[in-house]
Amino acid sequence: MTTITFHKTKSGEYTGFTCSGHAGFDDYGKDIVCASISVLIINTINSLDEIVHERMSVKTDEQSGYIACEFKGPLKEGSKVLVDSLVLGISQIAKQYGEEYCKLEFEV
Repeated sequence: MTTITFHKTKSGEYTGFTCSGHAGFDDYGKDIVCASISVLIINTINSLDEIVHERMSVKTDEQSGYIACEFKGPLKEGSKVLVDSLVLGISQIAKQYGEEYCKLEFEV
């Protein structure tokens, strides 16, 4: 299962997110759930970096399926929209395929 956790302040501002594990929906190279999650996560990080120029720290471990993105300050308005879009995409995957493959969490 892939678990995506969005980290927020008590006031609801995003401080980052982590993605860990492999979905296990199908064999490596055929797992459409894992591929979908990866595309959403990586595209969001790239967009935050290249379009909005958000300050952040990113750590990855491809083998374990771990990606951590920590924001280095309050998000710009455009960044909030990108992260909200990521939450929407991940929630739709979890809804369609079930929490045994994709789990969405929020942590304060």
